[in-house]
Amino acid sequence: MSTAGQVRKKKLHHESVYSVIKCKAAVAWGRGEPLSIEDVEVAPPKAHEVRVKIVATGVCHTDWEYLYETGKGMKFRPFPLVLGHEGAGIVESVGPGVTKFSPGDKVIPLFLPQCGECDRCRSPKTNHCRKNWDNTQMGVLADGTSRISCKNQQIYQFLGVSSFSQYTVVPDTSLTKIRSDAPLEKVCLLGCGVSTGYGAAVNTGKVEKDSLCAVFGLGAVGLAAVMGCRVAGAKRIIGVDINPDKFDKAKVLGATECVNPRDHNKPIQEVIVAMTHGGVDYALECVGSPDIMSAALESTADAWGTCIIAGWTETAAMKVMVEKILMGRTLKGTYFGGWKSVQDVPKLVDDYMNNRLELDEFITHSLPLDQINVAFDLLKSGKSIRTVISL
Repeated sequence: MSTAGQVRKKKLHHESVYSVIKCKAAVAWGRGEPLSIEDVEVAPPKAHEVRVKIVATGVCHTDWEYLYETGKGMKFRPFPLVLGHEGAGIVESVGPGVTKFSPGDKVIPLFLPQCGECDRCRSPKTNHCRKNWDNTQMGVLADGTSRISCKNQQIYQFLGVSSFSQYTVVPDTSLTKIRSDAPLEKVCLLGCGVSTGYGAAVNTGKVEKDSLCAVFGLGAVGLAAVMGCRVAGAKRIIGVDINPDKFDKAKVLGATECVNPRDHNKPIQEVIVAMTHGGVDYALECVGSPDIMSAALESTADAWGTCIIAGWTETAAMKVMVEKILMGRTLKGTYFGGWKSVQDVPKLVDDYMNNRLELDEFITHSLPLDQINVAFDLLKSGKSIRTVISL
């Protein structure tokens, strides 16, 4: 490229970095209100921030839950906001101090950061980096403001991501670069649901070969947990759900049998214990219900059973009888499946590209952004596993 061409390219990049982008986003103006497709403005990235063109995003139950049940299972976060936290896209521009990303990179935004420098990042015991955590949990970035606005009003960024917008800005510690040949409309699912369920089995639970497993809840997280148990070599995987329409998909991903609690006149934990002559080795709760969490724990073998909580709730309390733990059971929680986000998500993308991890099987619907409320309806009615929204 000629010197003049390089100067022109640099100038265009400079202008892109310091210009506001106008685009479409699905805005949640208030609790319980359907999302509204609006023209929004996305500001340039500031220091250590990256502006991303979102190509595709999954629609997660947590997005629906925050919109319609905030204050119940979810802590309050301010409105108006742009939901979405399971996206994939392409770097549009980078702010000052960003060294690991360049325009054109394929990336997955992350609601769980990995700064690589704090005690938690340096410890193999956890993936719970807290870089910018308090801010992003409340929908703002490091300086206490959002980069998205609409009608001269700040629009908060859900979990610091906001993938229901055609463009968004995220901290450079909440983003990971992936291989250039990865299909973004598939690997976006690794931004939340599939990674969480799969990791709950292989990382947090450390499911063993020839073990007995039960997975409670067969949504995207639960089906990914089933897949994780299968990959770990479990010999028996029992899927539990009140929606029998999910059973065929569960069996495709590795369930050996499925049980509907409504088909029995006794508690499901008693059913599982009877089926397995004493309880399973591993139970994975993927619903976010305290009652189901208790049932999952009680479905495990009393001397060595492990229960992993992957279902999301922020405000509810779980009831546990001391004896259920005292005799030898283990109760564990998992967040994002235990994956160190920045370093591990690209490896999961590689596993998908090398046919070691399923993603296509989770996608039941594909819709444009203006059909986002239809995607929520499909999710709530149990007709979809994952709807992928193209932006």
